[in-house]
Amino acid sequence: MNSFKAFINRLKSNQYFKIFTNFYIVVSLFFIIWMLFIDTNSYLFHNTLSSEIDELIIKKEQLKKEIVNDKKLINDLKDLDNYEAFARENFFMKKKDEEIFIIEFKDSIEN
Repeated sequence: MNSFKAFINRLKSNQYFKIFTNFYIVVSLFFIIWMLFIDTNSYLFHNTLSSEIDELIIKKEQLKKEIVNDKKLINDLKDLDNYEAFARENFFMKKKDEEIFIIEFKDSIEN
């Protein structure tokens, strides 16, 4: 029992023990841990939302580029010659009494 009391007395005289048992430091540490990890608006949750926002911004820019390309394609297809060429190239459409030959090349890597 005396060794336990001696241990407690040495612990109380230790300067680090005095610092970390200070009420204000204990409350501050609890508050910091609460705000960083436990709270519903914690840093971890905020960091996750920020990364999702960044991904959505990148996706938004990609979709804007696709919209610009689609608008360009729509403007090009307003011309009847371009419309016919687009239909022939992408949908293999043909005129009456016309034959279409589709040539496919085998990739040399598959050998």
